[in-house]
Amino acid sequence: MLDAVGAPVRVLGVPLTRQTGRAYFALQAVAGLLWWVLVATVPRVRELTLGNLPPLPIALADLILFVAASMIAAFGVRWAAWAACVWANTVALSMVVYATVTTLAGWGALAMIAAGVGSAIAAILIQRGSFPAHWILLGPLGLREARPAARARNILLTACQLAVFWGLFLVVFPLLLAWIERRWALGIEVPTAVRVIGVVALLAASALGLWSGATMASLGDGTPLPSATARRLVVAGPYRIVRNPMAVAGITQGVAVGLILGSWIVVVWAICGSLVWNAIVRPVEERDLEERFGEPFRAYRDRVSCWVPRRRPRRIVDS
Repeated sequence: MLDAVGAPVRVLGVPLTRQTGRAYFALQAVAGLLWWVLVATVPRVRELTLGNLPPLPIALADLILFVAASMIAAFGVRWAAWAACVWANTVALSMVVYATVTTLAGWGALAMIAAGVGSAIAAILIQRGSFPAHWILLGPLGLREARPAARARNILLTACQLAVFWGLFLVVFPLLLAWIERRWALGIEVPTAVRVIGVVALLAASALGLWSGATMASLGDGTPLPSATARRLVVAGPYRIVRNPMAVAGITQGVAVGLILGSWIVVVWAICGSLVWNAIVRPVEERDLEERFGEPFRAYRDRVSCWVPRRRPRRIVDS
């Protein structure tokens, strides 16, 4: 998907284009070949990534369907890209089952999950030439202006949204990921001080999230959820300090929960979620705001930082 000026979606400044997909497959081919060299020469690598699985038959298939296919895909060959993608995700699913049942080869399962996701994105880029961000912006993330409603109803809807999203993304998913981390023997020792920092960060971020949600529901004639987005431009409360206080709160909450659980995978998961939101959701939301509110939003965007509060933010006139 292209942004408003025709530029591709960017992640950490890297444009998601067909060339990016080809470069990814080139790196994957080299990494896959290097990994098999390490498996053959370093017993510890073989133990951590394959467990008790026999390396020879896996290597015969993987060198063809993963390494060689990725190498061919690096030249932009579509069938090779999809072959590598299907194989990577098949192996990833198999490794997830194996690691969960046996508690062995957790690092191998994790590596193949990353390879499966990366191969899928790269194959899409080679096939389409750009990343179809609109595939993500569906359902509850689809942008629709809220219907006119009483302030009390918007506040109630916002409270329900927070309960559902916080329950899923701050309780259910992190607990599942933390369990998988322990089951796959991927955990690391975390000092008590780190968990205490996590509690403090979670409380502060939750307070910011509640403040942001209440402000949006009270003044915006809508809710923070994109599918019932505010009908009025809100520049009051925490929105005077930073343009995306709900996102700042959510990302900080996710990292904080990871610290509390002592789970580095939960922390990484929260950070990856922030990259997806910043690269795909935020540009679409801000383009929608500019289309609906015009110059007042552009002035607000120019005066208030996206993520980091400015030392002395300029004065903003409420709309």
